[in-house]
Amino acid sequence: MAIEILMPALSPTMTEGKLARWLKKEGEKIASGDVIAEIETDKATMEVEAVDEGVLGRIFVPEGTEGVAVNTPIAVLVEEGEAVPEASSAQPNEAPSSSKAAAPVTAMPAPLAAQTSAPAVNKGTRVFASPLAKRIAKDAGLDLTTIKGTGPHGRIVKKDVEAAKSAGPAQAMASAAPVGGTTAHPLSTMRKVIARRLSESKSTIPHFYVSVDVQLDALLALRTQLNAASPEEGPDAFKLSVNDMLIKAAAVTLRRVKGVNVSFTDDAILEYNDVDISVAVSIPDGLITPIIRQADRKSLREISVEMKDLAKRARAGKLKPEEFQGGSFSVSNMGMFGVSSFSAIINPPQAAILAIAAGEKRPVVKADGSLGVGTVMTTTLSVDHRAIDGALAAQWTKAFRDVVENPITLVI
Repeated sequence: MAIEILMPALSPTMTEGKLARWLKKEGEKIASGDVIAEIETDKATMEVEAVDEGVLGRIFVPEGTEGVAVNTPIAVLVEEGEAVPEASSAQPNEAPSSSKAAAPVTAMPAPLAAQTSAPAVNKGTRVFASPLAKRIAKDAGLDLTTIKGTGPHGRIVKKDVEAAKSAGPAQAMASAAPVGGTTAHPLSTMRKVIARRLSESKSTIPHFYVSVDVQLDALLALRTQLNAASPEEGPDAFKLSVNDMLIKAAAVTLRRVKGVNVSFTDDAILEYNDVDISVAVSIPDGLITPIIRQADRKSLREISVEMKDLAKRARAGKLKPEEFQGGSFSVSNMGMFGVSSFSAIINPPQAAILAIAAGEKRPVVKADGSLGVGTVMTTTLSVDHRAIDGALAAQWTKAFRDVVENPITLVI
């Protein structure tokens, strides 16, 4: 009996993805557990393995197709000698009860060469589009040959035409880049999700910001002392970064001021029992936030080793979903770029994110009232006002400054 393979949901928030690459060909035998395809999500490229066994009878969705909805049939398995269906009888998100989705396994690096999406036009002027899409395009005076289809086999569907209508002239420019001295760079799945989630964050979360200047000299001195105590090589060797120490400082502060380690819901404010710090890491396609779990309970050495490993695998696209999904608070450090100050956008459902700028030599007033020169950084806490009020945010930033300026608390 033919069994359809469905587009799997690789994360709780995934609604669609890009079928980056097929690793099996039509007519090839498939065993349960075989890796059959790579699916590009908003965060990484994931391998997908077969649940059932049989022969890969037909591929419905060509590799390189973007915007494939979860539960859309992407291929069909048949028994040897069984007739192969010409096309899927199921519509996206309406899979028959006998269908089984493929199972995701560990994340893998994105393919070196990007695949192109399935074309909307096939040989000459023949256009593959649904009847409804054709009617809407005709009424709107749109040329279907300029619209990229996101349905099975690149078929143009209603949402493609509606998107072209709302985009207006910009759609035509994007379809024929470069135009007028511009070059259109197609949005990756990650960039689309970043745009959607951050737009939702800024439009639905009432942000406010609290900034504080923090002197780093004591922390820098402690870092030098600790790194000097590290073995030169071997499993116990370490090299602490300033970022490692600031992650720990944020975690210690969250343990002291628990009201910031929260999320807002319509019915309650959820206070997290664990302090799980999401750390922003820049990668070629955008941004990802691997998580240091229970950061307040870990030593500086543990945080340093774990952070280096997470950042390395994040840039290689090898993080597992559980390593970047969740977290109770975020830290974004752009100090290495010499940034004086900035405000970060909250990463929902978290209620706060700390933006860390560069340490700079500035005039400071010493304890005896005299002027001197110190290393000072500006940090800005972005806060969800639905869950955290101004006084609580100010209390947190003061506590954070106290921890950083008296860093012995990071090692005891």
